[in-house]
Amino acid sequence: MLNALRQSKQIKTHAARTYAGIVARSREPFFFVTLAVPDSFDGRFDLLTLHAYLVLSRLKEEGRTKLAQALVDRLFTAFDEALRELGAGDIAMGRRMKQMADAFYGRLAAYEAATDPATMGEALVRNLYRGELPACIGAVADYVLAAKQILKVSPDGGVDFGPLPGSP
Repeated sequence: MLNALRQSKQIKTHAARTYAGIVARSREPFFFVTLAVPDSFDGRFDLLTLHAYLVLSRLKEEGRTKLAQALVDRLFTAFDEALRELGAGDIAMGRRMKQMADAFYGRLAAYEAATDPATMGEALVRNLYRGELPACIGAVADYVLAAKQILKVSPDGGVDFGPLPGSP
């Protein structure tokens, strides 16, 4: 029993560290300034979801379902907190959280189905750029696919997405 509690606490701690790494990368000004991701609630949600997808994809491949679930739980706790900070009341929270869950899982499915730069670019235009086609879409798609490969070989517990597009 104590071992199970200790393991649960370790998983939650690992999920919190992983979440912090996802947030740190998602908040890089480079995405908003250079790659023209809208600096808005939706743009930040989309970047967070994109980077969460990359990590969750790795965890899924490794069969680490408990850590993946703890990470999703941490993400949705943060979504709830963000909505409350924006003034969403208790009555609207259920509907808004359902909308966010639908958007989150829809994006995960779209990114999972995208296996090459062209299909990843299409998914990014639809989700990250809300239908607008930026000139840098090829670089963004290449970044996502490269980051997915880099994460596969990063040390356990590490959240290394690799270099930002266009950086040395």
